[in-house]
Amino acid sequence: MSLRRLTLAGVLVASLALTAACGSDDGADSGKASATCPGGKIRFGVEPFEDPSKLTPAAEALADGISKQLDCPVELTITEDYSAEVLAMENGKLDIGMFGPLGYVFASKRADAEALASFGDAKGKLSTYTAGIWVPKDSAIKSVKDLKGKSLALGSPGSTSGDALPRQAVVDAGLAEKDVKVDYAGGHPEALLALTNGKVDAAEINSQQLAVATEEGTFDQAKFRQVWTSDPIPNDPITVRGDMDPKFKQALQKALLELPADKVAEIGKLLDVDPAGPLIKVDNKTYQPLFDLAEDLDLSEKDV
Repeated sequence: MSLRRLTLAGVLVASLALTAACGSDDGADSGKASATCPGGKIRFGVEPFEDPSKLTPAAEALADGISKQLDCPVELTITEDYSAEVLAMENGKLDIGMFGPLGYVFASKRADAEALASFGDAKGKLSTYTAGIWVPKDSAIKSVKDLKGKSLALGSPGSTSGDALPRQAVVDAGLAEKDVKVDYAGGHPEALLALTNGKVDAAEINSQQLAVATEEGTFDQAKFRQVWTSDPIPNDPITVRGDMDPKFKQALQKALLELPADKVAEIGKLLDVDPAGPLIKVDNKTYQPLFDLAEDLDLSEKDV
């Protein structure tokens, strides 16, 4: 089953140039030619996996940490959607990017993106999360198979837990695409709201969004039931564009692995990594199950 063609209409929004400078004026000039400050700044894109009011300050803290570690300004962009971030990196408008696992698969294919680091837990192990499908507690839906003829709110096209994995679950349950009324809500928070507001029969809610919404009191688990959950998914990778200078790649990975805890904690919490430990080294092999998922769903580069 092919994923709905991902929109190319997404454009970069909320471009936030951080004020960190490359040391003194002389240092900034020399930084333009340095391995750690290519072109005088680093362009960093982050996927829109959470409400911007929460995601932006968390991403700014991460970007500030990278800026200080590499002594180079970091220009942060929260992209409009998943495909926009992939397209921006492919077109050379982003040097580094934080992608969802499936978004990374596409970025790897289109921009030769390389995974460098992801989020570790307090024990120093790579963190994971799960996709899920939830229904009201009194719903007659007991399994994914019961979604036939029902409405299902998904997050955004191209999302790992908010699109591809739930749709794979539908396929695995023996249902055809036309058997379920899929409604793309626009993101994880919006899918959850569609369910709590009674707009749909079921919705995708991943473990990260579940933790945030439960803590904030916007989702009462006692009033709903989970009818499906995925296998653990390795958390979002921070990646570098494939054609960047190898010296920059090496310096960036070192900087990421040495970031102070306070620069990682805020965005880690949004990913349900709390308390967050140091970032963990990852590579393509870490995300092989997502490459396999793209193949199983017959997703190709044309889909982005």
